[in-house]
Amino acid sequence: MALVSQSDLVQSVIAHYVVSFPTDTVPALAVAPHRAELIFELKQRSQEKPLILMTGEIEDIWEYVQGSHGELKIWQKMAQKYLPGALTMVLPASVKVPSTMNPLNPTSIGVRVPNHAIARDILRQTGPLATTSANLSGEDALTDMSAIALKFPSVAVLDHQNNITEAVPSTVIKWTGKDWQILRQGKIVINN
Repeated sequence: MALVSQSDLVQSVIAHYVVSFPTDTVPALAVAPHRAELIFELKQRSQEKPLILMTGEIEDIWEYVQGSHGELKIWQKMAQKYLPGALTMVLPASVKVPSTMNPLNPTSIGVRVPNHAIARDILRQTGPLATTSANLSGEDALTDMSAIALKFPSVAVLDHQNNITEAVPSTVIKWTGKDWQILRQGKIVINN
């Protein structure tokens, strides 16, 4: 597809195409959650590696996860402390999450709200999206939007000069039922 305007990118999401836009970490490949299989095919990604549900607002997260009232309070406290930002929280998935987002364990979902104005504006217009880094599986994440357009010609890539100088992913933490477990150390250092 090539480089597109933000309005064309939003229309591409609505038409169920994979898109790419910058975030506060590395640029994302994104698609409507019920079309998550398109990203697995495009990236040649193992189904052992689930996708992340990215939202425009913290409040948008809660309908996609399920837990006790006490757990929800703990999760909301973590979200208020670190989001928007480079943190992905892996939580029990609600029935609203398509199983194609995490084919081998559809009972959990990673959720994130980027600290990036353009990404959040796109997500407010499209609703939550299934996301991952823009690269073929096993390769380094691409940080230049033009390079993403060349690598993935079928993807609608936002025409934007990205100023990323280092490809540091989000920190990933998982709720164990009692506490947080760090699955991947990224940009954010968690202080419980």
